[in-house]
Amino acid sequence: QVQVVESGGGLVQAGGSLRLSCAASGRTFSNFAMGWFRQAPGKEQEFVAAISWSGGSTYYADSVKGRFTISRDNAKNTVYLQMNSLKPEDTAVYYCAAEEGRYAPLLYGYEYDYWGQGTQVTVSS
Repeated sequence: QVQVVESGGGLVQAGGSLRLSCAASGRTFSNFAMGWFRQAPGKEQEFVAAISWSGGSTYYADSVKGRFTISRDNAKNTVYLQMNSLKPEDTAVYYCAAEEGRYAPLLYGYEYDYWGQGTQVTVSS
């Protein structure tokens, strides 16, 4: 069974930074495509960023491009989301997702089988 656990959320002022971490266990981590999604209150879940199994390919939502960076350390079975220049509209629960055997970045939630419990990010104005 694959387990996905996020950490690193919190409260930050607008313009600040946070780094989210996501640890995946139970399978060979390097076989997984990984992604980050978020859901704000009253809104649908939206794609944030995705990374290929090797880390060589990444993809970002337009709303975060240039501010967020997704990366992974396969030796540590961990994927990261570095979030800079945070805005109040980035406030949401952030979810990490994993899909085994897919090597390219995956952009849609339905493409992922494994999800974390989410971590809250709140950006104050």
